[in-house]
This record gives sequence, structure tokens and C-alpha cells, in this order.
Amino acid sequence: MRTIKFKSLSSGSCGNCYFLGSFHQDGSCEAALLIDLGVSPRRLKKELEKEGIPLSCIKGVLITHDHNDHIRAIGSYCKNLPLPVWMTRELSGAFLVRHLGGEYLPACRRILSPGWNQIDGDTIRARYFVVPHDATQTVGYAVLIGGHKFVIMTDIGSFTEEASLWACQADTVVIESNYDPDMLRRGPYPPELQERIRSGHGHLSNPECAQAIRQFSHQGLRQVFLCHLSEHNNDPALAVKCSREVLDQGIRLTALPRQTPSPLFELQSSVYERILEDT
Repeated sequence: MRTIKFKSLSSGSCGNCYFLGSFHQDGSCEAALLIDLGVSPRRLKKELEKEGIPLSCIKGVLITHDHNDHIRAIGSYCKNLPLPVWMTRELSGAFLVRHLGGEYLPACRRILSPGWNQIDGDTIRARYFVVPHDATQTVGYAVLIGGHKFVIMTDIGSFTEEASLWACQADTVVIESNYDPDMLRRGPYPPELQERIRSGHGHLSNPECAQAIRQFSHQGLRQVFLCHLSEHNNDPALAVKCSREVLDQGIRLTALPRQTPSPLFELQSSVYERILEDT
């Protein structure tokens, strides 16, 4: 019987990187993937070694978009840890034009098809969905790993019907809860930056995140992680309080730390047999 585990290495404008893995009963890692490369390979190796997880179990990387806090280490990974790096065709074009990843990325780059993509045989499959954000293109991911249904959407300016489609079927959802509106209004950011954040192509506020959770909450949902909290315009207690009000008490709700790694969470799977489908 497999166990699914999740760990945030960093979550916020300082850097973003997430680990998701399938583990055997004896605790050994069967297969894993990374989502975004905003921390160095050295830091990743150090943190995973603390958990007894070898880098060799990582089978690929999913890229959400081309902002620096999500891809700043991509060249270093492709040079020193040459994993398949999956991205959309549109993002791939932007990487080539801007020479992101340098000379090492082309050998690692893989293009995602619009449907399900096999990251590691039948153990890990993933598909993307487009979300509003002011990058070249920004996507969330639905992942099937060891039978577990996982959805992540970070840097999402507004919640969409397609995002809801996938979240409504997931055991685990990772979703942005970036700012508290009052803190943003009173904070140090200039008006034009505040407007960019609130624009619908910037970031999701705590109330907007809570409204999204209310929309996708369902009988099979087991845990929600709040990601990409602002350092200056949010507080983890505020974010959790806002979303807790719309969630059943039996569903685990956790705000991921910004600059420090999270614990290695063991994810609960639903007993319901709903599989991530288009309809």
C-alpha cells in the first residue's frame, strides 16, 4: 500500500518549490516530482536528506510559470540534477527567447500535452490548466500519484471554472492565499503595485481564497494547504482564520511557511472512487 507525502521547500516571493512523492510501506520513496524550482539543488538535497529521501526518486519537475521566484534555479538543476522539466509549449517558447535556463535547459525540457502526461509511467500523471496571472502563461496542475488526487494553483489572480473543476475532485488542494486586503491597503506597497496585486491577474486575497474553497469543497476533500502568503501584507493566522470559516473541521487546513521548509506531510486519501476527469 502506498503512502503519499508532500513538503514545501519554500512558498512565497522569496522562492517556490514543492515536493510530492509516493512511498512504499517500508518508507522508501517509490517516485516523486517537484513543482517549480525556486530553491537551489543544494538546499533541496539538504532538506530531503533530513527526511531520508534520495534525489534519485525524483522523476520530473512541473513548471507553473516564468516569474523568477519559481524558476531562478532552473539552470542549476538542469546542469547538476538533469531531470525532465515539464512546461507548456507557450512557456517553452518564452524560455528559449529569453534564454532562461541557459545552455542546460534544452536537454531537460519536455513539452506538456493538453491532456494527461505520464511523468513516471502509471505512478505519476499530470495535466495543466491555465490560471490568470501576469506572467507569459501561468498554469495550475492536477496530479494523479499512487491513486491520490492532488491539485496545486499558486500565483492565481482569480479563481476560474476550470480550476474549480479539478479542485472539486481532489483529495488535496494547494491554493494561494496571498494577502489580507486591509494589510495591503495600509502596507508599504505603492498604489500601482497594490492595483497590480488586486487586478484579477495578480494574486488571490484571503477572502477570495476562502470563497474559492467554499466553491470546491466536497465530500472527498481531505486537506488544504495555503501557499504564497505575502511577507508584508498577510499573516498566517489571518489566512487560516479566513479559510477555516468555510471548511468542515475534519479537513486539515495548513498555511505553508514562506522561507523555511514545511514538515513532510503524510496526505490522507479519500475513500471515494472519484477519479480526476474532464467532466
